[in-house]
Amino acid sequence: MKAAFIATFLAALFAFAPAGAVEEPNSLPHIEIQTSQGRILVELDPLAAPLTVSHILSLVDEEFFDGLVFHRVIGGFMIQGGAYTPDYELEEDERTVPNESGNGLSNTRGTIAMARTADPHSAASQFFINVVDNRQLDPAKAAAKGRWGYAVFGTVVEGMAVADRIAAVPTGQKGELNDVPEVPIVIERIRRFAPD
Repeated sequence: MKAAFIATFLAALFAFAPAGAVEEPNSLPHIEIQTSQGRILVELDPLAAPLTVSHILSLVDEEFFDGLVFHRVIGGFMIQGGAYTPDYELEEDERTVPNESGNGLSNTRGTIAMARTADPHSAASQFFINVVDNRQLDPAKAAAKGRWGYAVFGTVVEGMAVADRIAAVPTGQKGELNDVPEVPIVIERIRRFAPD
């Protein structure tokens, strides 16, 4: 049973590798988020969140995130992006991924997780980076209030200073959106990254 699960997981993971790419058996995938405020390098965890990582990598390979913004920024909490243009038009992907919270990863400072609506399985393309420990978003804490947790799927390994800088920008309201940076923080591109 365990061997069958591992084989299925590996097949799903490598299905999203670009043509000609060869992953080292023990290496974890990385993505590079280039923003108008600087670069953030994230190590993904496909062992803990295989469905989420496959979903994110498919969006990265489609260059879906290029040109979108961090549209929700709350200092002392998190920075969120992956669905809005610089004009704050919604361009969220329609595909959703099952909620993989409860995978052993916690919403601590420097982790990246999927944003969603009240529907626990509604995560599509929005993600957030925790700039402080937010364990209240973990399943154990959320379940006490009858809620689901938020699925962590990776960790920032370089560029937390950039995330902190984004978290500190002045924000306001744009239409129905709150906590919007006064000057758009653009996700110029997100690409797979092979660390040395």
